[in-house]
Amino acid sequence: MKINKLFKPLAASLPITLSITGCTSGLEHKPMTILNDSYRVAYEIFVSSFYDSNGDGIGDLEGIRKKLDYINDGKAEKGNSLLANEIWLTPISPSLSYHKYDVMDYKNIDKDFGTLEDFKSLVNDCHKRNIKVIFDLVMNHSSSDHPWFLEAVNYLKELKDGEEPDFNACPYANYYNFTKKQQEGYAPVEGTDWYYEARFSPRMPDFNLENEAVRNEFKEIFKFWLELGVDGFRLDAVTYYVTGSITKNTEILTWLNKTVKEIKPDAYIVGEAWTTESEYGAYYASGVDSFFDFEFSGSDGIIAEILKGIRPASSFAERMVNSDKLFFKHNPSYINAPFYTNHDIPRSAGYYSGEHRVDLIKLAGAMNLLMSGNAFIYYGEELGMKGSGRDENKRAPMQWVKDSSAAGMCKGPKDMEDFEMIYGTLEEQADDKNSIYNYYKNAIKLRHNFPVIARGITELYDGFENLDSDKVSAFTRRIEDKTYETVLIVINTSENSISQKLGKDYTKLDGSLVTGEEEVTIKDGMLNIPSFGIAILTH
Repeated sequence: MKINKLFKPLAASLPITLSITGCTSGLEHKPMTILNDSYRVAYEIFVSSFYDSNGDGIGDLEGIRKKLDYINDGKAEKGNSLLANEIWLTPISPSLSYHKYDVMDYKNIDKDFGTLEDFKSLVNDCHKRNIKVIFDLVMNHSSSDHPWFLEAVNYLKELKDGEEPDFNACPYANYYNFTKKQQEGYAPVEGTDWYYEARFSPRMPDFNLENEAVRNEFKEIFKFWLELGVDGFRLDAVTYYVTGSITKNTEILTWLNKTVKEIKPDAYIVGEAWTTESEYGAYYASGVDSFFDFEFSGSDGIIAEILKGIRPASSFAERMVNSDKLFFKHNPSYINAPFYTNHDIPRSAGYYSGEHRVDLIKLAGAMNLLMSGNAFIYYGEELGMKGSGRDENKRAPMQWVKDSSAAGMCKGPKDMEDFEMIYGTLEEQADDKNSIYNYYKNAIKLRHNFPVIARGITELYDGFENLDSDKVSAFTRRIEDKTYETVLIVINTSENSISQKLGKDYTKLDGSLVTGEEEVTIKDGMLNIPSFGIAILTH
């Protein structure tokens, strides 16, 4: 059952209580409760580039299973994992491309990645650790080698001049969008005067998702994977379901959400609507749980522009407040899906320059994790991996060790360019307490440590006198019924330390995160935050 986000956490079932030390030394030991709901830390894995289990140079499902201890070993302070508790797998079904976004068989696993049995084993092992598994559902288009498309094309080629298709004779001719009118976004059917919609590539013909027969096919696809144990779906390219129509796309998403939830009521769905906030906000009217919050992502998003000095620090909280209001208006049960980078966006290690670039890489990752909702991290961001330009560069092999020929290391996409990963591999960063990797681990622990961060609403805080809003962001995160204690979050985005006289309401330093050696402190009624530091205060 969904519960209004503004009043209490969504469908929180049995909590899993673990214990961790504070995120910086000198703070009181505080138990951490990881809740079993849909407000998680999700880790996106580009499957072929993560970990290779069989020596062919291609990442696979068994490789991910072997690396679950890295993602979440279930041991908290006694372990050594990121404590991400959801994984998003990029497409895993049979396809001729390296990225697998052109699917040929929606009810199978690509041979490069393993078998259905491998998938079941991965899901089972994830569930033992309270890790949810979602994967890419490519519903906008199929491969041009999909049997449905091949049958449709063969049928059209057999039609006589001027003869219109009979969908009773060939239902698949109505599974795609065929026309005799040449127009933008359409590709020709070779040997005929027909064209088909293919917004991304001629190798990816678009489905006619207004056709009930196509929807029935996908209903069986949903059921197939949900019964195998998958916890939900990431929906690719929802703005293209019916190009240019928010209304029709919302209707399709409404049907999809209802259909999936009838099969598995607690399934989690997140949509990729790569457009303006006002538009993807409107898609929440469909009832779909989440849509990726593109406004905050990428090199020209809100987080990066704040850290580059283009926007004032105060705009971080201001924009989150506006987002809350917008999304709530369309769906009171919404769950935001903040992310900083993904497989389509240049990696964040290339966004910053100068002597403080590592501090900025760290702080940006923490700001993403301090947003409410289900927060996503792209694999390798926690190591400061680089990758920009062509798409293949953004999907480079996970940097486990420096030796690229070592067991488990992937070759990466064939057309990936050569470039240097300047911040080191996991092997090089693991024992360095000031590494990007260990900073990310502490940021994730901080998020888990305060459940209100993911589940509450953002409000501007005006209890400080003479706050430098260009450099400092201060906001509270609360839940109306006080299920969890309200927190005040203060972020110093500048290269200088700040001292701020405390207000009367938030006086206890309960958590902190720093990019260097200097710690956050409270002394003589003053809150002292080092450069690029974060403080969590409670009453």
